[in-house]
Amino acid sequence: MNGNNPYAGPPGVVDAGQPEEVDLTPKQKEALREAVANIVTRTESYLPDGYTVGSELNYGTDGPQATVAVRPPVGHAVSAGFSPSLDELAAGMDDEDRAEVAKGLAASAAVQVMNAVGDDIEPTAR
Repeated sequence: MNGNNPYAGPPGVVDAGQPEEVDLTPKQKEALREAVANIVTRTESYLPDGYTVGSELNYGTDGPQATVAVRPPVGHAVSAGFSPSLDELAAGMDDEDRAEVAKGLAASAAVQVMNAVGDDIEPTAR
C-alpha cells in the first residue's frame, strides 16, 4: 500500500513527491488576466444575447489554470481550460490562439442550442 502514496520516496529524500510551488510575478498574473478577459470579450462578440460567458483563474501548485465557459440559453454549458507555461506567460499569449479559443467556444455553444432544440421547430413565417 505504501507504493500508492504520492508522497512516498526513498528514505532520506526531503519532501519526496511534494509538488513544486509555482509563483507568478504580478506582471505575469496581469498578462494572464488580460488574455482570459480578451477571450471572454471575443466569445461574447460572436454570440447573441442570452448566452452567458464567464471565466475563472486559479494559481495552484501545478501553475496557473484558466477556464472560460459559455452557458447557452438551452443545452449544456461548454468550457475551455488551459494551463500556460511560464514561458508562454512571459512571451504573451498569441492573438490567433485567443481568437481560436473564442470561436471554438461560441461554435460549441451554438451546437448545444441546436442539439437541445432539434429539428422540430415550426417556422413562424414563410
